[in-house]
Amino acid sequence: MDKNKKFYVYIILTVNNKLYCGYTDDVERRYKLHKEGKGAKFTKANKPFKLVYTKEFNSKQEAQKEEYRIKHLTRKQKEEIINMPCDDIIIC
Repeated sequence: MDKNKKFYVYIILTVNNKLYCGYTDDVERRYKLHKEGKGAKFTKANKPFKLVYTKEFNSKQEAQKEEYRIKHLTRKQKEEIINMPCDDIIIC
């Protein structure tokens, strides 16, 4: 296993104003799959509009833990994460 491999947690805003959170090792590839309706059941039914947040992690386990945490936040708390200064996230 590549010890330098990075993992990411991301949040997508859908066309019907819902937020979807996931993790991946390739944000661009994963977002493209979501846009094509192949990424997840949720984004198949709720078409992605915009990638609004990503955060990098050094391990899959860290990314999964953060994904789990975010998925249990309220909408308001997720919006607070999304609105963090750009220095704290990868994509603004």
